[in-house]
Amino acid sequence: MTAPGPGTGLADALALIADVPDFPEPGILFKDITPLLADHTAFTAVVQALADAGRDGSGRPAVDKVLGMESRGFILGAPVALALEVGFVPVRKVGKLPRETYAVSYALEYGEATLEVHRDAVRPGESVLLVDDVLATGGTARATLDLVEKCGASVHAVAMLMELGFLPGRETLGDVPLTTLLTV
Repeated sequence: MTAPGPGTGLADALALIADVPDFPEPGILFKDITPLLADHTAFTAVVQALADAGRDGSGRPAVDKVLGMESRGFILGAPVALALEVGFVPVRKVGKLPRETYAVSYALEYGEATLEVHRDAVRPGESVLLVDDVLATGGTARATLDLVEKCGASVHAVAMLMELGFLPGRETLGDVPLTTLLTV
């Protein structure tokens, strides 16, 4: 697969996402974003498109922080925060943050997961942009929304690289503005 090169549009960037059949198990079609990440121009186009969800109508940042969910949300969220010239906050799996946290547990297909954020990472009254790679059932994003509310802040929007359109993730988020760059 060749890199799109200079002047890459968003469609060209998204075309770098590779399909990997039967990974991590038979019957699953995995969407591998590593070719996109490896191409500077394509990665830049995606970061700018995701950052647009955190801007107001005049193009100025409308958020105080960007939150990225573990782990690929870190890869995408940190450069989005830089593009918006705001801080980045990691949302981690339980037990990964060293200081006092808020935690939210949510149901998975088989079992339960818990996400945490440092209690002082997002201040009351702040507005945040949530960034991740894939919106599937929406459990991770919904739990992150709940964490933001525990902090006393508000979610300006959610920005996802991809949405699995055959799953109910969009409905799980309610009326929060959602930007997805690719629906599969």
